[in-house]
Amino acid sequence: MALAMRTISELLKTSGSQYRIYDIGRKVDKLSKETFTKVEANQLPYPFPSQGHAYIAIAFWQKKNTQPYLWFVKFPLDERGLLNLVARDHFIAIIIEALGSDLAISPNERQEELLKSNPYHFTPPQYKLAYLNSSISTEVKHESSQFFSGALRYLSGDDTWESWQTVGVQGLNDFAVRLSEKTNQKILVNALPNIPGPVLQPLCSALENVKLPVDVIDQLITQFEHSVECTNNRQKSDQSFILRSLSSSCEHPHVIRFIHSLIENSSQIPLSEELVIVLAGRCWQVISNEQQLMAFLETLISNHEVEVFQAIFKDLVAIPAIRPLIFQCMRSPNRSAKLSKAIGLLFQR
Repeated sequence: MALAMRTISELLKTSGSQYRIYDIGRKVDKLSKETFTKVEANQLPYPFPSQGHAYIAIAFWQKKNTQPYLWFVKFPLDERGLLNLVARDHFIAIIIEALGSDLAISPNERQEELLKSNPYHFTPPQYKLAYLNSSISTEVKHESSQFFSGALRYLSGDDTWESWQTVGVQGLNDFAVRLSEKTNQKILVNALPNIPGPVLQPLCSALENVKLPVDVIDQLITQFEHSVECTNNRQKSDQSFILRSLSSSCEHPHVIRFIHSLIENSSQIPLSEELVIVLAGRCWQVISNEQQLMAFLETLISNHEVEVFQAIFKDLVAIPAIRPLIFQCMRSPNRSAKLSKAIGLLFQR
């Protein structure tokens, strides 16, 4: 095998690996091989930038051995969201120097040292790693983890709702990746009104990566609305997690209507800082037209400090699908004086 590899895709294909590419910057999103190839060729901006970088998980395995290997790679992006190809090429050179032509070997001490010195490596948060493990296990048709049965038993109501301490986060993620099964959908709809925050929050962190069926969407929206009505601070803290759980279902009409109503009613029920961060960082597809984006920006500047506005504005403008709409809003004659001033402050530094 010639070791002058031009792309990561070529490196994986030439090694005979089966592979999957995931974005894990905002949530866990599978990137198609076609999209990733175009990103590597600078034909497309990276679709899910986070803090000026592409956060990527590469899972690969051999046909003869389905035990997957995982690389976590962080590459810088330019101001247009295009991949820094110098960094990509350096990463490939490090891998080839460490492993040569066989990506599936168990590295020796020297090779391990070379891999650990990789400046593009990062360690993802545990909740994303848990979902990724569950998702890849289903891809390669491995059994669920030892924690799945306990999570399923708890969510089915077989134990008391107060006995949540025995529920493993990995088991909740195993459940989330199996939500296409009708039985599991019914179990979740029945469980959501009962489960306490310590289970609801990690469960929602798993659900944010899943396209949800309508019954689950409606139950989650109902639970969000109940939390708005309550005065319990702990239950109010669940709101941002429930909103996160809907983020992979943002194209569903019920989610679109719900989020639009949150923005429209924010003068009566202000959106917390946590909620506007989730809306911008994970649910931005719902505000991907000029009217809704303008309404969101007006809500943002009306209810939050200018520093919060600036941070979220800079995050949104980096998203390829939102960037042109942001510029339209900046030029709009309909923007308020307060929004105009906040935008002007962005360019005074």
